[in-house]
Amino acid sequence: MNTWLIIGFIGQALFSMRFIIQWIASEQKGESVIPTLFWYFSLAGGLTLLAYAIYKQDPVFILGQSAGSFIYIRNIVLIFRKKGDQLKGTKV
Repeated sequence: MNTWLIIGFIGQALFSMRFIIQWIASEQKGESVIPTLFWYFSLAGGLTLLAYAIYKQDPVFILGQSAGSFIYIRNIVLIFRKKGDQLKGTKV
């Protein structure tokens, strides 16, 4: 097995873990939720799969993973922004 194939499998595993994380969080809360960890696994898996897609020179795969990565980053930024606003609103 070559290194790039291993990278591809790792990326797919990271990307798949996000669904397990979301499922567990939803079961614990008793409703559909998307935890912050979901976005981190999405980004890690997406970027790893993007590297693999670039190596394989697959334009469809590259486009899909590139677009997804921007969405994952944006969601992480929004989460940090909300947490920052919440911290500013609290008095110590």
